[in-house]
Amino acid sequence: MDKYNLRLSVVLVFSLLGVFIIDQNIKMLFVDGFRYYTDCIDFILVYNKGVAFSMFAFLNEWLKYIQIVMVMGVFGYVFYLKQICYALPAGFILGGAISNIYDRFIHGGVVDMVYWHCGFNFAVFNFADVMIDIGVVYILFLNFKPKFCKN
Repeated sequence: MDKYNLRLSVVLVFSLLGVFIIDQNIKMLFVDGFRYYTDCIDFILVYNKGVAFSMFAFLNEWLKYIQIVMVMGVFGYVFYLKQICYALPAGFILGGAISNIYDRFIHGGVVDMVYWHCGFNFAVFNFADVMIDIGVVYILFLNFKPKFCKN
C-alpha cells in the first residue's frame, strides 16, 4: 500500500470508528432506560425496522443484507476515487451506516431516540443518521466546489 492510500485509509477508518463508537454509546444509554422529555424534543427509545421514516420495513431481515452490500459499494467507490478529501465524509457515512446495521443484528431494528415535535412532528432519528446527513452534504459540497478537493 502506498503512502497516499495509507493516509486515505487512516482518515476513513478513524472517522468511521469515531462515529460508530459515539453512536453506539449514545444508543446504549437509551437501551438501558434513559428518557427525557421537553416541550420541543423528546429523547425516547424507538426501534426502527425500516430506513428513514420507516420505509422498506416490509423487507424485514433482507434489509440489513441489502445495506451491507451498499456499504461495501461505498467503500469500493472511495478507494476507486483515490481522493483523500472524500475520506472524512465517507467515514461519517460509513460509520453511521455500519452502526445502524449493527443495531439491526443486535436489537432487531435501528435504535432511534431523538423525536422533534416543535411546530411539526418529525421522524425519530439518532446520531448516526445525523452523521450520514453531514457526510452526504459534505460530499455534495466537494462535488460542487472541486477546488476544495485537490490532491
